[in-house]
Amino acid sequence: MEEYIVSARKYRPMTFDSVVGQHTLTTTLKNAVVSGKLAHAYLFCGPRGVGKTTCARIFAKAINCLTPTAEGEACNECESCQAFNEQRSYNIFELDAASNNSVENIKSLMEQTRIPPQVGKYKVFIIDEVHMLSTQAFNAFLKTLEEPPAHVIFILATTEKHKILPTIISRCQIYDFERMSVEDTIRHLKDVAAKEGIEVEDEALAVIAEKADGGMRDALSIFDQTASFCQGKITYDKVIEDLNVLDADNYFRIIDLALENKVPDIMLLLNQIISRGFDGGNLIGGLASHVRNVLMAKDAQTLPLLEVSQQQRERYQQQAQKTPTPFLYKALQLMNQCDQGYRQSSNKRLLVELTLIQVAQITQPDDAEGAGRSPKRLKSLFQKLLDSSRQQKVASQGGTAGRYEQKAVKAATTVVADAPPQPKSPSIIKLNDLGITFKDLQSKKENLPQQEETEAENKHESSLFTQEQLENEWTAMCNRMPTEMTAMAQRMKSMTPRLLNTEGEPSDTAIVELIVDSNVLLEQITRIRNRIKATLAKSLHNGHIDLQIRLAENAEIKPILTKRQIFDVIRKENPAIEKLRKSLKLQLN
Repeated sequence: MEEYIVSARKYRPMTFDSVVGQHTLTTTLKNAVVSGKLAHAYLFCGPRGVGKTTCARIFAKAINCLTPTAEGEACNECESCQAFNEQRSYNIFELDAASNNSVENIKSLMEQTRIPPQVGKYKVFIIDEVHMLSTQAFNAFLKTLEEPPAHVIFILATTEKHKILPTIISRCQIYDFERMSVEDTIRHLKDVAAKEGIEVEDEALAVIAEKADGGMRDALSIFDQTASFCQGKITYDKVIEDLNVLDADNYFRIIDLALENKVPDIMLLLNQIISRGFDGGNLIGGLASHVRNVLMAKDAQTLPLLEVSQQQRERYQQQAQKTPTPFLYKALQLMNQCDQGYRQSSNKRLLVELTLIQVAQITQPDDAEGAGRSPKRLKSLFQKLLDSSRQQKVASQGGTAGRYEQKAVKAATTVVADAPPQPKSPSIIKLNDLGITFKDLQSKKENLPQQEETEAENKHESSLFTQEQLENEWTAMCNRMPTEMTAMAQRMKSMTPRLLNTEGEPSDTAIVELIVDSNVLLEQITRIRNRIKATLAKSLHNGHIDLQIRLAENAEIKPILTKRQIFDVIRKENPAIEKLRKSLKLQLN
């Protein structure tokens, strides 16, 4: 059985012209070989699998070739090229800095720089993953790099240039390798498939290229995997199944359903996707990329930015024609917000569902049923106002009320829908048109609920209580207040009632003083004063409580402190807390 060699090794480029996706860079290196203007150190940077080490080997072979071609390629016939091809060359050394990153390894390598080459012109030292060298190893290497022998050339390769010392970078010619484009990757995979006798679909190769994320080595590895799964013919469906990639049809379908405001259908599709094992966060990320591609497909100038196959590009153009641009902008914003909060969310699926619901409602009219977006529906508001006044006016006005209602609704609709941006004579709605008069409003004001007549039921109890007990029961009472009084309860929580009776002082009545900071709140609490008294009387077992409410004076109004100011007050009053903070080196965010 013939020995199997993976495609990444079998089809590794052996010449500059066979390197994929780095035309500008390889042209520069070939010109350097032809002109003989070689630097003593090169730094090849870029992501994984884009050809850094491969180009370093081709370059090392070319500069040592005894008879290079006019284009700067190695001849593959001289002794130096033959020795390199048979892996017996003593002029080219490779060092993996990931596993040989100590000072001793670098010193041993530097010792070899003193010996001139036996065949060829230069000794070339290729140091891969050079950023893995320790600081001490970098310093040991720096002296030789500053003043290398004339016959020595260093080629450094790294995926993380920012980790290399600036003193090293400043002494090298820097070459930045680019990520492979989808088109270049598909073209190269087609050539490999043709040489291997494998039938492929362009859509399948596009999925492989997108999965590789710009790395040719990754693309070839995925190609080998899918070739084994497909057994002779690589199809789109089989690649999707083998790589467990979400089909792009799902993204196209979600956007189509969102444009039609079909929320239930989107929820069913989301459930199908999640039940197949796909993560909701990945779905949102993929959908965001899809929407971005649709946005790019709306303009012929941005169409080349789509890194997809020709068939997919046509589908994007078709969907872009029927998708409004504001929809795309808003959808991208919503999905970006979802992506930012996905990791911190305790209910990730609900977050994804809410995001897709919002996307599906972007094009939904404000007055549509189930919009769920709090639109300004003035017509409905006027209708509610008319309904509330109908019971009061229908008896006195009879059939006239119906005509007033129609007139008010028509006037409201005119204001909302038909008024120009700067009307010369804006529509005016009178209270009479709504069946309401100033006399009605005045009578409503006079009929506002006054102080409630609620008395304590435990007049026979007269237990003593402390300030602490009063504060605890006050907080408990605020927590039990009904939902419609939530806002008042929150403001009352911030107040501290004071027991004016001194401890042990004989008194028939326990006097409790409450200081409020606004007239509005004073009026609101006064209305429920008796209810508060009855509640405190029951919880404190004292039926003789007198609640006195007054407006705070200027000197009694305390400023609202920030969290930092509150913390400053606490640590001043408790030195132990400040000592603990310093010992643990804590910072207040």
